Amino acid sequence: MEAAVPHSLAELTVTSPEQMRDLGRRLAKLLRAGDLVLLSGELGAGKTTLTRGLGEGLGVRGAVTSPTFVIARVHPSLGDGPPLVHVDAYRLAGGLDEMEDLDLDVSLPESVVVVEWGEGKVEELAEDRLHVLIHRAVGDTTDEVRHVTVRGLGARWAGAELGSLSA
Repeated sequence: MEAAVPHSLAELTVTSPEQMRDLGRRLAKLLRAGDLVLLSGELGAGKTTLTRGLGEGLGVRGAVTSPTFVIARVHPSLGDGPPLVHVDAYRLAGGLDEMEDLDLDVSLPESVVVVEWGEGKVEELAEDRLHVLIHRAVGDTTDEVRHVTVRGLGARWAGAELGSLSA
């Protein structure tokens, strides 16, 4: 019988792109080198906007934009914090085998690694990880409301105060 994986959970409602960036800035305060963050959600849900806020909160160099065509971007820290490695796995059909070409396992110990569309592809990189699911209304809508679930998995996140993200 497999042991239950410890986790923590926060559920939030975000009503604008600026609030999504703010959420990223608050989340950055909880992150440290070695953390893996998986972002899931529909196209246009706000994954890159959240990552932009993470970059601001971590104090990294360079504009955080979607790495869809380059697959991964490294944003070095402007201070003494960890660099941000921003990966877009949308175009990668394979799992960890295809991701291995990016050497994420090498960068993970000293970086915060954020992977958009990483579900089912990078979980093997770390037992402890943060999974952020952003849900938005789909179809012909201008609705900016997003429902965000932040789930911390593994011992690293077992006692984390994810409720502080609601601030």
